[in-house]
Amino acid sequence: MPKKPRRKPQREQSEFKEVVLKIDRVNRVVKGGRRLRFRATVAIGNQKGLVGLGIGKSEEVANAVKKAVSKAKKSLMRIQLVDDTIAHQVYARFKGSEIMILPARQGTGIIAGGALRSIAELVGLKNILSKSHGSNNRINAAKAALLALSKLKVVEIKEKKEELKTEEIKKAETPKTPAKKAVVKEEKAKQTPAPKTTKTAKPNKS
Repeated sequence: MPKKPRRKPQREQSEFKEVVLKIDRVNRVVKGGRRLRFRATVAIGNQKGLVGLGIGKSEEVANAVKKAVSKAKKSLMRIQLVDDTIAHQVYARFKGSEIMILPARQGTGIIAGGALRSIAELVGLKNILSKSHGSNNRINAAKAALLALSKLKVVEIKEKKEELKTEEIKKAETPKTPAKKAVVKEEKAKQTPAPKTTKTAKPNKS
């Protein structure tokens, strides 16, 4: 009987999206001469607030990328998102790279370039403004971007706004009790000055 063809095992689709930021060729001097290796810098994210960065080295590029991805999964961090942007302005400096990230309105898009743009897309940001100074090294820029995003404070803006609105509505709807009305009248009476009494002129006795 003819043998059935073997089915290739289907790879499980990972929830994380991978972006190779940089691949460098690294030479290491040993006793026998120089040893050539590759260094891969990879960022991963699920576009829902999780992001990580990893660096891996190997004699082959594919193995270096795998090592970088495994290290990035170990260093995942949660970023707070508010309406596809950030809650407030953040600034960070890593070695020679300086990055400032600002929130933006809906429809602005990602105004950024280089490593910061890749990381913003992996995090799930859709509307931000940014400015970078200093070194253009992608590794330093990526670490500076993650350091800046880690400084975001956890705020729940929507819930706070709803609580304030409900409190204002309750205050407006609650009727004033008669006791409160009496207190208000007493306070108004104390504040209003007493009427001046006019002196009547006495008639002269002739």
